[in-house]
Amino acid sequence: MMRRISVFALALCATTALAQDAFPNKPVRIILSAGAGGASDIVARIVAERLAAPWKQTVLVENRPGGGAVIATEAVARATPDGYTLGMGTVSTHAINPTLYKSLPYDPDTAFAPISLFVTLPNVLTVNPTNIEAKTVPELIELVKA
Repeated sequence: MMRRISVFALALCATTALAQDAFPNKPVRIILSAGAGGASDIVARIVAERLAAPWKQTVLVENRPGGGAVIATEAVARATPDGYTLGMGTVSTHAINPTLYKSLPYDPDTAFAPISLFVTLPNVLTVNPTNIEAKTVPELIELVKA
């Protein structure tokens, strides 16, 4: 008797799972705050291409530059939370914007669910050696203070 109940319970679970649509069953958007042609745009397009192949679905890159990334971030925050709109942003902008703006059109702590960190880009400080005599960062700081 117990075995029949277990089999029946498993059959109910399987039926429920079969009723769900496969993801994704429509195009997916990646929204980013950078303009076309920059490093973030190139990375987003590579990611879109790599996701589109196994998903057998179109993955669109939507550039929404400007507003200190608030325009793009707001578009992601207002999107239906169904997994079909992904936001690509920088951790630094996401952390700094609440201190730069008195009010944001979204709550940076609750409006998003992080998926993955997939790129880190180093920063480089350079100077023109014919105009600036500093060869180290402390020398540059001293020169700027003077």
